[in-house]
Amino acid sequence: MTHSEQSLREMQAAVSAMAFGDEANAVRHLLSQLAPLDTYTQAVHARARALAESLRQKSAVSGVEAFLHEYGLDTREGVAVMSLAEALLRIPDAHTADRLIRDTFEQGQWDKHLGGSDSFLVNASSWGLLLTGKLVQMGHEPSPRPAHMLGRLVSKFGEPLIREALKAAMRFIGAQFVMGEDMAEALRRSRPYMRKGYRFSYDMLGEAARSEAQAEAYLQAYHEAIALAGRQAEKASLWEAPGISVKLSALHPRYQLTQEARLMDELLPRLKEIALHAMHMGITLAIDAEESSRLDIEMKLFARLFADEAFSGWEGLGFVVQAYQKRAFALLDFLAALSRMHARRMPLRLVKGAYWDSEIKWAQMLGLPGYPVFTRKEHTDVSYLACADKMLRTLDCFYPQFATHNARTVASIEALARAHGAKDTYELQRLHGMGEALHDMLLETTPSRIYAPVGKHKDLLAYLIRRLLENGANTSFVHMLMDHARPVEELIADPVAAARLRQGTPDSRIPLPVALHGKRWRNSQGHDFGNLAQMQALTEAVEPFKGASWPAPPSATVETLTGALQTARAAFPGWGATPVEERAGALDALADSLEQNRAELIALLGREAGRTLADADAEVREAADFCRYYAYQARRLMSAPEMLPGPTGESNRLSLHPRGVFACISPWNFPLSIFTGQVAAALVTGNCVIAKPAEQTPHVAARAVSLMHEAGVPRGAVQLQTGSGETIGAELVASAAVDGVVFTGSVETARHIAASLASREGALVPFIAETGGQNCMVVDSSALLEQAVDDIIVSAFGSAGQRCSSLCVLYVQEEVADALLTLLSGAMQELSLGDPLLLATDIGPIIDEAAASALHAHLRHLRQTARFIAATAEPQGRFIPPHAFEIRHIGELKGEVFGPVLHVIRFPGGKLQQVADAVNSTGYGLTFGLQSRVQEHTDFFADRIKAGNLYVNRSMIGAAVGVQPFGGEGLSGTGPKAGGPHYLLRFVTERTVTVNIAAVGGNISLLSGASDME
Repeated sequence: MTHSEQSLREMQAAVSAMAFGDEANAVRHLLSQLAPLDTYTQAVHARARALAESLRQKSAVSGVEAFLHEYGLDTREGVAVMSLAEALLRIPDAHTADRLIRDTFEQGQWDKHLGGSDSFLVNASSWGLLLTGKLVQMGHEPSPRPAHMLGRLVSKFGEPLIREALKAAMRFIGAQFVMGEDMAEALRRSRPYMRKGYRFSYDMLGEAARSEAQAEAYLQAYHEAIALAGRQAEKASLWEAPGISVKLSALHPRYQLTQEARLMDELLPRLKEIALHAMHMGITLAIDAEESSRLDIEMKLFARLFADEAFSGWEGLGFVVQAYQKRAFALLDFLAALSRMHARRMPLRLVKGAYWDSEIKWAQMLGLPGYPVFTRKEHTDVSYLACADKMLRTLDCFYPQFATHNARTVASIEALARAHGAKDTYELQRLHGMGEALHDMLLETTPSRIYAPVGKHKDLLAYLIRRLLENGANTSFVHMLMDHARPVEELIADPVAAARLRQGTPDSRIPLPVALHGKRWRNSQGHDFGNLAQMQALTEAVEPFKGASWPAPPSATVETLTGALQTARAAFPGWGATPVEERAGALDALADSLEQNRAELIALLGREAGRTLADADAEVREAADFCRYYAYQARRLMSAPEMLPGPTGESNRLSLHPRGVFACISPWNFPLSIFTGQVAAALVTGNCVIAKPAEQTPHVAARAVSLMHEAGVPRGAVQLQTGSGETIGAELVASAAVDGVVFTGSVETARHIAASLASREGALVPFIAETGGQNCMVVDSSALLEQAVDDIIVSAFGSAGQRCSSLCVLYVQEEVADALLTLLSGAMQELSLGDPLLLATDIGPIIDEAAASALHAHLRHLRQTARFIAATAEPQGRFIPPHAFEIRHIGELKGEVFGPVLHVIRFPGGKLQQVADAVNSTGYGLTFGLQSRVQEHTDFFADRIKAGNLYVNRSMIGAAVGVQPFGGEGLSGTGPKAGGPHYLLRFVTERTVTVNIAAVGGNISLLSGASDME
């Protein structure tokens, strides 16, 4: 490796490390870089005002802009139109399409949008039936609710005609956002704009590939687009010629940092192939920006591609930078160094960013140290201007391309270009259908390029959502331009001044992920597995523990168990009398300790339980969350008695008290989090605990108990007893010294425990059980199949299918079954099995030989009785790869299947009741999933499915403590839900004390107010 290459790697590592840095510091640094702009503040303001006033005077907005203003995502109607436009065109069956239409028209006040705009697009969209020209005469008579009108129209004209009319309307809406459904159409529609002087960059619609077949299809689509765009280029210069934007996630189904080795071997050659084609055709190729978690792998791939000698002398290989990322400014230094190393410029597109809300949510869900994006719009604007300034100062490295629809931003860029003598060395860019009037005004002096999406309208969802969010938000320039109630001064406000006034402080309405739950409990910290710096730190921390050995905890005997119970009963009075604040403090300390010892625990979970790095990291988080959440709940419930209402002269006080000694019996599939959650709940309520872990995972339990003792829990208050369930577990449950049992495991074992407790002499004790299930997911024909496949893969095969919440039975509407199963089969082939402590591993081993043997037997049975769909690989020992089979009825399964085996059942549209009846007939009721865009279907299953947790349009695993309390009903458990507000109440007894305060000589409080009795 050369010195330059080493330096470049160090720069990339530095960029990665900045992802979650302090926002205020980042903004202050950016502000310090904008001194050149200060000289031009007045000129910028005047220029921005002139542009904005001119635009308003002309009422110069496109139909798309008017549509976004009328139907933003801050309106119910906007959400409904988006849903209809996204889903209706790809729903193959009439029944589901009609339900979606009915849902849409019931979700908003459509009449308020009629006639409120001069835009034909707005009015046509407000009532899509207008496009038929015959069905509706708007404004001719007082209109009832549109849903009622729709009902009358359906009765008069029939559902098929209404359905086709609305499909036509949705195609019309889609055409406003998409340049063409194929490249040939896009090129035709681009010609009038080219005659005006516009340049073009074409983007193939469609999100990440889920299978190799999809990636190959996208690869061919890019080649076809390059060939056609190249013909359009003719003799134009490189910068004037059309360009193609490439999403790397479309070219490989596993485009993520953890799969770096595969990507270098498989994706990089494809990317080179496309780039060579673009170079040959004389056009530019831009590597498009995607989610923040993909930036580090994108940088690695781009650096390798840019360094290829095949591209020596070609300045058409470009990159896209998102200014809303905190590391955008530093990223430019990396790209500039790359450019100088290979002595050629690159076209560099600067955008503000299109995944902002998702980035915020992902960071909160993952418990990241901070947000990779700025939390205030003006901070993004400051970043954009600072990046623009650097680009214009680095013309030896970049051909700057500034994507913006904002008059203030344009004026600032013009000023910076003058300051650096770079007036004629950059171009502006806009989205198709957006900012047209502004860019038309600028075309005479500054080149402008249209970013034009190309693809089928049915692939519009992700693009449409991003456009709505960017330009339909209340804070966007386009939105404010159309709102004439807003003064121009507000429209062109200086973001630099606003950022300086607040000194870069983040938006307080968006707390850091660690403070997501406010003062109630602290959110646990996790990792971004797409961030190079975090992954290097995590793997380096885990590495020393891979070869470590932990002392085996001694196996319990009947004698040691008896002694432990005696010790626990002796410790109970003291621990039960300990103030709840002290007990809760011990749990808070334990949570901190779990996170501090994360690397060791991850290594131990991988070694003993076969947990992958990602799964183990999540399990440490969940264990810490249980501790902090139960500490919060205990303080809330037990700090002081609750005073109850009653008759005058009397006080009534309700207080909660610990029960005694609890037996906590936990499973091997969550050997840290469920184990810790059970014990923490019992301890914080003042009970003492005998903890009995699964036989397969005693070392994890032993380490957890040692951390509990270190955190301040007395040794007598929590004791570990390892051994078999048949001996130690049974003896523990049967003991009269036990005042309550918490259990997670099989239904069969739960029945034995319940029977044992029922047969005991003495007090009746609580039994809290969570017992798994035959978890089902339904995919109807309105579902986005790519999203459904993502969620199916995670739900069915994550943790090798060894979660009590794992997906077991997939119901797919027959109209989309073939398409979904083809996509699913391809995605399954991309999963990797292996050492769970390697980053690239998706699926680790089955827990033990007995479990693997049971799964082998089940697979043999399915091969004889079911239709094989797909398998990732052949089973080898304890490694059972994901399998999918089609069965006829859920009754063919005689019990739980605890492994990566998915059973698929087709169902006809309109037969949801039969599906619900079949799911409920199993008697299990733990988790249920639904993939649908039809609200009526969500309401239907929510009302009928007997399951503790129902998930819509997301995976069925990973319930968050305090957010999605977890637990089932029927054969799936007794409740209350773990990680929920009612869980601790099962660990305590309630006592009421009533005092007759009038008995000592009168009710003073009553008599003091009775002056009329004197």
